[in-house]
Amino acid sequence: MKEIRTVAVLGSGTMGTGIAGVCANAGCEVLLLDMDQAACDKAKQNLTAGRSPIVKDEALLANIKTGSFENDLAAIADADWICEAIIENVDIKRSMFGKIEPIRKDGSILTTNTSGIPLKDIYQGMPERMQQDIAVTHFFNPVHIMKLVELVPGENTRPEVIETLGHFLGTTLKKGVVYAKDTVNFIGNRIGCFWMLTGMNLAEKAMKNDGLTIETVDALMSTPVGFPATGLYGLIDLIGLDVMYNVGKNLDINLPADDYGRKFTALTDNVQKLHDQGQLGRKTGGGFYKLTRHDDGSKTMEVFDITHHHWRDAKPHTLSDSEQSINALFSNDEPNGRFMQDIMATTLCYTADLVPDISIDIVNVDRAMRWGFGWKKGPFELIDELGAKTLIDLVNSEGMGMPKMLQVMIDADESTFYRKNGEEHLGTDGNWHTVSA
Repeated sequence: MKEIRTVAVLGSGTMGTGIAGVCANAGCEVLLLDMDQAACDKAKQNLTAGRSPIVKDEALLANIKTGSFENDLAAIADADWICEAIIENVDIKRSMFGKIEPIRKDGSILTTNTSGIPLKDIYQGMPERMQQDIAVTHFFNPVHIMKLVELVPGENTRPEVIETLGHFLGTTLKKGVVYAKDTVNFIGNRIGCFWMLTGMNLAEKAMKNDGLTIETVDALMSTPVGFPATGLYGLIDLIGLDVMYNVGKNLDINLPADDYGRKFTALTDNVQKLHDQGQLGRKTGGGFYKLTRHDDGSKTMEVFDITHHHWRDAKPHTLSDSEQSINALFSNDEPNGRFMQDIMATTLCYTADLVPDISIDIVNVDRAMRWGFGWKKGPFELIDELGAKTLIDLVNSEGMGMPKMLQVMIDADESTFYRKNGEEHLGTDGNWHTVSA
């Protein structure tokens, strides 16, 4: 296993600068390049700005040198690791890697920070040397706060590359490394975006049929299931409807033909109207929610009624005793309980059918959702909490195909995915395996 001491980051946007900053914090020598050196210099100085600076010790900025693609790309020849973090466009990324390959030294590691483009689409037709040294390192934003990094090898990537990156990311950068397979959106975004896109579709159905509100949906999709307080619509406001629209388009293009998620790649008609009129979320001053600050210092929170298309005062939903947990809501035949059952059963069954396609085991899936989306428990941990029999009985009653990992559990005559206080997990082979550190 090689040691990574020198890092070249290509792209000084939010992600590239964040990666450069955490590497500088760890004592690495960093080269940060972009189209314009002045933009790189500004990005470097911003690393020590704000309430939560990426680099807290200004002296560490000396670890970062800046430059431009035009004048300084040759300097990447000294880098042990070259991390591409430019625009999310496969043709532009391929062009950049084509320029990198003749310059880099033998044994250097190449990665792309793509959040969803299949790695094979980037290296297809590239030299064998590149294909052996390339991987995905998908950091989550903000880089210095979010624990998760998804590490994805290509078909021909050398095992030493993944071993070296895994050690560096986990030990030097103190990240939580999740090992994913080269499938669309990898692990975290594949499941998280399914939950969000499906959730919006099912929530509107519940609003129309049962009178649920956005506030009710967000209350149910937070504390009872151990999700962040933003809930569903609050999280989408934070991410931006433009991002969700593009995610859906990417999924529509790249999901397998028989994937259940294809039903939910498009925004609902009502949400599409918000997108088209530029009502994208916090970045545009309002999306589903809008916070207004008044001259007297007071604040007013409004919610956009997506069925009647007007703003109204927000009315937070107070959870009743029968809405305090996922188990309680699955036993609740009221509208709120039925919505919870609908969205969570759909999400958990979808996830249980993705292993081993997106990951070699359930542990990496659970870690991805805890470290990347802030879930207190991952999907398989939630199934254990709920009781796998509940889902299995639901699948049987609906006449659906049994999700792969639930079928593994049935065939192994087991009732949980974890045992011995989480020290062992059920493998795809139906046997128990030690959970790695």
